[in-house]
Amino acid sequence: MNDSGLLIVVSGPSGAGKGTICSALREQFPNIQYSISMTTRKPRPGEVDGVNYYFADNARFEQLLAEDAFLEHAKVYDHYYGTPKKYVYQMLEEGKHVMLEIDIQGAMQVKKRYPQGVFIYIVPPSRDVLEKRLRGRQTDSDDVIAGRLAKARAELDWIDRYDYVIVNDELEKAVDEAASILKAEQCKVTRNAHRIAHTKELYK
Repeated sequence: MNDSGLLIVVSGPSGAGKGTICSALREQFPNIQYSISMTTRKPRPGEVDGVNYYFADNARFEQLLAEDAFLEHAKVYDHYYGTPKKYVYQMLEEGKHVMLEIDIQGAMQVKKRYPQGVFIYIVPPSRDVLEKRLRGRQTDSDDVIAGRLAKARAELDWIDRYDYVIVNDELEKAVDEAASILKAEQCKVTRNAHRIAHTKELYK
């Protein structure tokens, strides 16, 4: 019987490098599964149901909400988004790790339901660096960038709700720190009850 996998929750402001770090972790830890979210928005070209998202209409999503079927959910621009519990719990029970890359509000919902998760906050080294990264994308207007910077500052007040903080100044160093966190969490006694019991049997 396997011990449960890790539920890894990663948050941070836009421009912090969350996606890059998460992708690097998945290369190092093949056991990590990305959770598939459910949404009520229409599929974009190339998106596949059950691969990119689970697509549903409002009635179906609200029915699942009433059944308490989500680890976390939000409504953004008239569309629902949520993380189905069934898939996540199934993967964890199989001993696989599940990674959620979500905002603070979603992370706090997950923490209430699954406090034994590993909660990591990624932050750029300074406001100036964050602004430089956002402008370097050349995808946002000045007003949007200003809004993202203000939101990033407000989110700093939530960092103490997380288990770990990683300052993404040098990407390679940030990835190494994140990998070290996962390696340590995998070795915790509280996460290895079945492995410990098996080891004790081998010493009889």
